[in-house]
Amino acid sequence: MYELHDIVEMKKAHPCGANRWEIIRMGADIKIKCTNCGHIVMLPRRQFDHKLKKVLEKHNQE
Repeated sequence: MYELHDIVEMKKAHPCGANRWEIIRMGADIKIKCTNCGHIVMLPRRQFDHKLKKVLEKHNQE
């Protein structure tokens, strides 16, 4: 579904106007970083799953 370093879109946009987030940590909590302003937010996995709209870009694992 989603992996580390994927770019995702959430249901609500960030106050800076962007709606692209990079997943930078995964575990019981998921940490995401706004690709526009660099703000970091940590959410419990359950809350993240609820607020996730779609995965925009998959990270290339090479």
